[in-house]
Amino acid sequence: MTATVPPAPSAEGPIGDPRGRVELPPGALPEDSRFVNADLLPVPVAGRRWTTYNFAALWIGMAHNIPSWLLASGLVTLGMDWKQAVLTIALANVIVLLPMLLTGHAGPKYGIPFPVLARASFGLRGANLPALIRAAVACAWFGIQTWIGGQGIFVLLGKIFGGWTDASRIGGQPWTLWLCFLLFWALELAIIYRGMDTLRRFENWAAPFVIVGALVLLVWITVKAGGLGPLLDQPSELGWGAEFWPVFFPSLMGMIAFWSTLSLNIPDFTRFGAGQRAQIRGQALGLPTTMTLFALLSVFVTSGSQAVYGAAVWDPVELAAKTDNVFGLVFALVTVLVATISVNIAANVVSPAYDLANLAPKRINFRTGALITGVIGVLVMPWKLTATPELYIFTWLGLVGGLLGTVAGILIADYWIVRRTVLDLADLYRPGGRYWYAGGWNPRAVIAFVVGGVLAVGGSHSLPGTGPFPEDGLIPLLKPLADYGWAVGLVASAAVYLVLTLPSGRGGAKMVPYE
Repeated sequence: MTATVPPAPSAEGPIGDPRGRVELPPGALPEDSRFVNADLLPVPVAGRRWTTYNFAALWIGMAHNIPSWLLASGLVTLGMDWKQAVLTIALANVIVLLPMLLTGHAGPKYGIPFPVLARASFGLRGANLPALIRAAVACAWFGIQTWIGGQGIFVLLGKIFGGWTDASRIGGQPWTLWLCFLLFWALELAIIYRGMDTLRRFENWAAPFVIVGALVLLVWITVKAGGLGPLLDQPSELGWGAEFWPVFFPSLMGMIAFWSTLSLNIPDFTRFGAGQRAQIRGQALGLPTTMTLFALLSVFVTSGSQAVYGAAVWDPVELAAKTDNVFGLVFALVTVLVATISVNIAANVVSPAYDLANLAPKRINFRTGALITGVIGVLVMPWKLTATPELYIFTWLGLVGGLLGTVAGILIADYWIVRRTVLDLADLYRPGGRYWYAGGWNPRAVIAFVVGGVLAVGGSHSLPGTGPFPEDGLIPLLKPLADYGWAVGLVASAAVYLVLTLPSGRGGAKMVPYE
């Protein structure tokens, strides 16, 4: 890379349109390039037709799922009251929306997925580093969501068919639970195997259906309780003083980490957007509002359950299973199916499918990547990650957030500050071009990633018996930074990358030796 602005396009160069969208003319890239396959190529402008509603529906469908519902319960378990829990979730989603919109900008403009965007900063080969990190996280999340969804189906079917939950055990679990898990797993992959347009249509009707399902649950428990119960009056165990902030900040980072995955690979979806307005409005309407309202809904329903059953029931599946109405059980079963499939195939299969395709474009396409994701998601034994709130929020989400924040910092700094949103679209697929750097790797991005990653997660620590890290932190000196892992990773990696990339203030002119 020799400048932030590529040369003016020639007759064979990119084609622009009045909305600022860019596409390559036919035949602009050699078909035998090892960095090209049909799934990684830019979406033609004619194919970029997702509207504001499509993006809002995508987020509504993704946000309305069991783990999202359980976020508030995890924070209350840690000692917050419902107001503190909802505030933490709302603030986290407003914060994470900003990098979501910044990285999402390249999608409608160039029609490229996340791993191809990462080639601009990490290099054509180096992009596999952030892509595989994102893929690994998604595979684990896919397993978590599939296991939770399978459990929900298992519980509800147990109410419909007596004796279902008393089946003989395999590996410590009833074989009927394993059957629910595997059938649910197969259903998810069958939907995503049909491609992104099928996903768009599924999300369009899944979003309102899941909202209706959640509201039905609220109305049902409110009627049974004769009004909402005493949970809303419960005081915080932490207060707003010295005991609150040490729990608040790592919890905030954990809530940010919940969607920090999508803040990286959101171009996988925005590449189908009709324009910037559609992705900006759709995401702003869909993410922070939906997550906040869903957290409130979780608290209200749980409050009603405490009034009815004498104890707070945070799990919506467990609560729905308490009804003896067969129609209600079937409706709850379908709602759990739709909600979990909606988030899992969108958030946790699309990204690794593209990321794995980027690893070996000539051998792995989108569908093959999706199948690999499904297999890995089964092998990671995800049920262990959600065993306790400490392990789930502090260890899993905190570690993930630190690493993904580091990648986001580099991508945002490169795209918005170094390149000012101008990319050479063809060179993103060409060996030897401006994004080839040193043998396909950009050393500056790798250095920034290592520095940011160490600062973000090097101080990871656990209380005795609550996690895998030493009590004093992996690197004791960095322990104070661990509670702010996502923010530390994002800011540190961006700063290091800019210092290394713009030493002369000329937009990266000193990177000439790496062409």
